Amino acid sequence: MARNLRGILIFGGFSVAIAAAFYPIFFHPMMHIEEYKKEQTENRSGIIQENVQPPGLKVWSDPFSRK
Repeated sequence: MARNLRGILIFGGFSVAIAAAFYPIFFHPMMHIEEYKKEQTENRSGIIQENVQPPGLKVWSDPFSRK
């Protein structure tokens, strides 16, 4: 029984660590889309795309837009 419990705790701890790492990277931005849209609008307000966009590449798009 003790071996099974130790294995479960190790596997559970690993799962919790992975979930804790993914939350700020993936889940938080997807749950707060408006906040991130506002932040990107502020960050890109002084940038003229034609001056910084290399020729032949796709123009920036909203990464949070629904397709």
